[in-house]
Amino acid sequence: MRLPKQRRIENKTDYLKRLKLLKSGVPRVTFRKTNRYVIAQYITSKEAQDKIELGITSKKLKEYGWPDKFDGSLKSVPASYLTGFLLGKEIMKNKMKTPIVDFGMTRVLSKNRTFAFIKGLIDAGVEIKCSEEHFPDEERIIGKNMKEDFSKKFVEIKSKIEGSEKTHSTKKVATKDKEKKK
Repeated sequence: MRLPKQRRIENKTDYLKRLKLLKSGVPRVTFRKTNRYVIAQYITSKEAQDKIELGITSKKLKEYGWPDKFDGSLKSVPASYLTGFLLGKEIMKNKMKTPIVDFGMTRVLSKNRTFAFIKGLIDAGVEIKCSEEHFPDEERIIGKNMKEDFSKKFVEIKSKIEGSEKTHSTKKVATKDKEKKK
């Protein structure tokens, strides 16, 4: 009897889906939710070796004015949208290839934070095909459904991301180490 691979048993990797993504040769954007944050990465693969070109967490939104009293909601729908928007702006600024979205083992349900993340990417200018019916309502994206109305702060943070010429280092730490050695 043959046992499945360890990462499959732990529900971490779907090897058939991963093989299809690798064969496509197209860079991919991953979206992961932890207990406190949202993590988004732009990944390229060469010979089944993944390289993270850009990585952003929702913790980065604090640099753009995310209020401290909403720290617990850095994995919410507005935080997911703004993280996607921020990653999309970085992709467009660095003139990277258009990626495909990789959800991994996440259950994909309509109108949740995953699709808010995709809407953020699309609004930033990244060309990803997705039906409008899957996106959350605009009121949920801007945070009107939260305990306190978050919509004004949302607009303020989004405009800071749009107008920000301030360059944030979002590349992997390994690239910084290579530059220091030179």
